[in-house]
Amino acid sequence: MDASETFRDRSDTVQVDTDSRVSGTRNAVAQSESRRSPPTGDHAVRVSKNSAAPSANPLLQRLYGPIATPLAEVEATLRSQLQSPFEGVSALLRHGVALGGKRLRPAVHLLMAEALGGVKPSNITIGAVLEMVHTATLVHDDVLDEAATRRHVPTINAQWNNHTSILLGDYLFAQSFQLAATLDNTRTCQWVGQAARLVCEGELRQVLGRDDLEIDRDTYFEIIQGKTAELCRVACSLAAAEAGCDAETTDRLAEYGNSLGIAFQIADDFLDLWGDDEAVGKTLGTDLEQGKITLPIIRLLETATPERRNAILTVLNGPAADRISQIRNWLDQSDAREFTVATAAEFKQRALDAIADLPTGAAKNCLIEIAEFSIQRSF
Repeated sequence: MDASETFRDRSDTVQVDTDSRVSGTRNAVAQSESRRSPPTGDHAVRVSKNSAAPSANPLLQRLYGPIATPLAEVEATLRSQLQSPFEGVSALLRHGVALGGKRLRPAVHLLMAEALGGVKPSNITIGAVLEMVHTATLVHDDVLDEAATRRHVPTINAQWNNHTSILLGDYLFAQSFQLAATLDNTRTCQWVGQAARLVCEGELRQVLGRDDLEIDRDTYFEIIQGKTAELCRVACSLAAAEAGCDAETTDRLAEYGNSLGIAFQIADDFLDLWGDDEAVGKTLGTDLEQGKITLPIIRLLETATPERRNAILTVLNGPAADRISQIRNWLDQSDAREFTVATAAEFKQRALDAIADLPTGAAKNCLIEIAEFSIQRSF
């Protein structure tokens, strides 16, 4: 049974109360920091064409159907914004654009805007801003995780080196805020700036908490709300604000993005333990090796007997390369798998509840499908 089947079949088997727990190939290529010659422009373009672009994926074509034209305009904006007179930099930027994958954040922003009355030119700009910020965080994440691939494409740190990855992420952050500043008001700069800060704060908490085996569920949810859910949340709140919604409606619709992002991250944590590298399209199995304590491990520790808990802690404190193989049987004997699936389903339902009052239509239907996809996916 693959990961997506597991989510479908077991999402309703465990009831979880999480209301009080949330507020409002390992890199064998890029370990060295030695300088490498960047690929030629032709090579970089070829990588981009072969990557899993949303337009090439039948499932995403259906999910993004009502906003196909504006989403293509977001892509065009990204291409026009991420250019340089220096070919080496341009090749790097083209490669970076290919790493974004599903374009979830701009798609959710555009679908929400469409459901609220229609996509405006400002929504196109905001979509591009969101994707640049998201891509910047991915590029930096790949350095932290020492990841070799993402979306079936070599990461920047694998293709170039860590120094280049960090500078590219900085470039994307800078360019995103320059683009946001072209809008008629400062709201996007302010809200996306705050979201970017919270993303970095969440990542910092996770890095500082590596190998901290006392991290509990509350802390875990706080961290992923920042590092993963915040950009989805602000994508929805900006769509509502651009449509002229009042503060109460804006906050309610923002909860769709918040809960969707948390569901996606829980699914990512599930797939990192039980997924398939080829299907997911990025390096898997890194969380335990790097001391990241995710929901399945938290649940395993919560439910273990004192004797077994001590044995698990010994493994988690031991050699990184041995952790996954030694803990696998304990995971499979516990309810950690089912509990993780059920928790993701709980947040999916919260996302659906948040958009219950949206006008019925194709855009709302796609937002519903995206929420379902968040916990049924294998990539």
